[in-house]
Amino acid sequence: MTQQAPAFEPSAAHALARGEFIDVFSLLGMHPVTDGLMVRCFLPGAEAVELIGRKDGKKIASLEPCGSEGLFAGLAGRRKQAFPYLLRVRYPLATLDICDPYQFTSLLREDDLYLFSEGRQFNAQGFMGATHSSVDGVEGILFCVWAPNARRVSVVGDFNHWDGRVHVMRRHPANGVWELFIPAARAGDHYKFEIMTEQGECLVKADPYAHAMEGAPNNASLVAPKSRFQWQDEAWMQARLGDQHLKPLSIYEVHLGSWRRKGDNGEHFLSYRELADQLVPHVQQLGFTHIELMPLSEFPFDGSWGYQPVGLYAPTQRFGDADGLRYLVDACHRAGIGVLLDWVVAHFPKDHHGLARFDGTCLYEHEDPRQGSHPDWDTAIFNYGRGEVVSFLISNAAWWLKEFHLDGLRLDAVSSMLYLDYSREEGQWLPNRHGGRENLEAIDFLKLLNQTLYRECPGVMVIAEESTAWPAVSRPIDSGGLGFGFKWNMGWMNDTLDYLGRDPIFRRHHHNQLTFGLMYAFSEQFILSISHDEVVHGKRALLEKIPGDDWQKFATLRAFYGFMWGHPGKKLLFMGAEFGQRDEWNHDRSLDWHLLQYAPHQQLGLWLKDLNRLYRERPCLALTDSSPDGFRWLDCDNAEASVLLFLRRHGDEELLFIINMSPNVYQGFRVGLPRAGLWQELLNSDSEVYGGSNVGNGSGIQAEETPWQDMEYSALVTVPPLACVVLAPEAAIAVSKATPETVSEAMPETRAQTSAKPKAVTKPKTASKSKAETPKAAAKPKAAVKPKAAAKPKTTKGTGA
Repeated sequence: MTQQAPAFEPSAAHALARGEFIDVFSLLGMHPVTDGLMVRCFLPGAEAVELIGRKDGKKIASLEPCGSEGLFAGLAGRRKQAFPYLLRVRYPLATLDICDPYQFTSLLREDDLYLFSEGRQFNAQGFMGATHSSVDGVEGILFCVWAPNARRVSVVGDFNHWDGRVHVMRRHPANGVWELFIPAARAGDHYKFEIMTEQGECLVKADPYAHAMEGAPNNASLVAPKSRFQWQDEAWMQARLGDQHLKPLSIYEVHLGSWRRKGDNGEHFLSYRELADQLVPHVQQLGFTHIELMPLSEFPFDGSWGYQPVGLYAPTQRFGDADGLRYLVDACHRAGIGVLLDWVVAHFPKDHHGLARFDGTCLYEHEDPRQGSHPDWDTAIFNYGRGEVVSFLISNAAWWLKEFHLDGLRLDAVSSMLYLDYSREEGQWLPNRHGGRENLEAIDFLKLLNQTLYRECPGVMVIAEESTAWPAVSRPIDSGGLGFGFKWNMGWMNDTLDYLGRDPIFRRHHHNQLTFGLMYAFSEQFILSISHDEVVHGKRALLEKIPGDDWQKFATLRAFYGFMWGHPGKKLLFMGAEFGQRDEWNHDRSLDWHLLQYAPHQQLGLWLKDLNRLYRERPCLALTDSSPDGFRWLDCDNAEASVLLFLRRHGDEELLFIINMSPNVYQGFRVGLPRAGLWQELLNSDSEVYGGSNVGNGSGIQAEETPWQDMEYSALVTVPPLACVVLAPEAAIAVSKATPETVSEAMPETRAQTSAKPKAVTKPKTASKSKAETPKAAAKPKAAVKPKAAAKPKTTKGTGA
């Protein structure tokens, strides 16, 4: 009788046992041989294995041990045609029926892999990572990872005791993708990829496409469950369609980990669902149109605030699961609030379990540190010229927008993407193919990103944080732009905050810091941003940037908000600014909500609420944010008085803004008016309801037929100190004035003392008028000395020429 060939060649058996056999599908599983069908398996720790028919559950054969521990093989009886089967495996403590993953053919489509390699696959998460799959009635998880230079890749996890020899993956040589369908894997399982490099080193990496991740220090990927969430925001999703530039956009920027905390010492985060119950009413009460969430892609280090993400596809577990995040977004939408997300693709950290040198080589980043390493943050820079990286990133952006119904993404640190010499000295960077400093690959990536998102996700916006003079960032691509919807106005922010920090007596020397922004205000689709970066790292909170006593601080901040809301451009404020947070932002603790027991903090929030209402209800503001036709200076040169006058207009609607950044009251101050009739105060930040000194124009001002400031009419007004006044023709008064309710009613768990509540609305006292038809030369503002508590600033007559 002829002796049968061994089921395993000794060299193959040795390689399997050591995790060094690569082409496992050619050996393991069911294969035709001379005598029928041979079934081979590698199950470390098994004592015995039986072959079971999957359809009828009957035993077909016993597989024999083959020398090395865990190797079993045997013929499938007399059967000649392949059939679905199970392996009944006896271990020392249990017997399990296992569906052998090596009986399945590839589940990947060639066109998907081709598009992935070409950088044109924008649904890569549909097959990469860990996806729920069903094959011939068998439920399981398809694992797929890109590691073209690996010698061997295995899935390790809870389902195989983290043994890299057990689930070696199938390699697709043409594109470097590895896959394996594992029926034993379930939602909630922890897993990673064990990657053997060409040099024989074993790396254990988190899944770049994981939809859930374990927190530090283990940082394992998790098989995410299928979502069971039922959206209820159909009305919002339909209403958000249209040109966002013509709509109000007033953004409240939030760090979910420190907006508010729970526990005796604030040691616990609020969950997404708890945030929905507390944050949403707060933002709704204040009148913001959108929330911008600082990054939520999983990140190991709290101190990075999310700007060094490792799991780009995994919402951070700090606040709950993905359905919890969906609940938060849905709650915002049902309350009429949009949700934006910070998205970080300018760089990524070099954590050992992350993307850096993923298969022992630089896949996601450049090999040359002059291109691939960021000197400021010691992070890696994406290789935007590699197709697989482009597919990874654009798929991720689209996934966040579609999967979580987000209304837009804000891209962090775009400047660092655009310039090859960003933060580098001569000799530390490589020029592009034309010898220039522009990162041509990043530029092409950003254009493709914007084209794709605006096409695939109707109604969204893509926002750039870009701090240089790069032209046309927020202009259409076919007009030579990058295609972003909006750009943060970093120049305006720097100028105005520097101005705020100056003593009022010296502000006249820096008046241009408030006016210069209008020189370029319509060159981009700007968002006026006062973000988290401006209240941290020694920069102080907004309130504490301002010199003077508390009365002056609050009055100045109210005037600044009025200037900001009247200035062309969309608006963004970081959390805490709405009530005058005194301490710098600290990501490790809650905002200082206890301050709301004091009236000035409540009243600041009330002022902001009324500004938001004015902005939402008056078309001449939001509708003309990006059009020079909607803005006109009346006086931008009155540096001596530190007063600004400008009109916002659209059609027949006109609003006059008067901004006084000095502590002086100006009586008999002539202002130009575009029409006759009675003009009344829509808003006055010096009203006592906001904590002001109640200086104003009482029942209104009557326009006179005296041309002034290139207007046909004019009037003498009283300008309150450190204040913003908004005037409108009487016929256009449709927005109610300040209301006595306090913003503290919407602040979570605030117990405002009765004595701290603002007074009821009263008409501001009318200051004495100048008898002069034409005001005298502008008087110099008095020094910003600290007045006594509640003392009203002094009056200066006859200013405004």
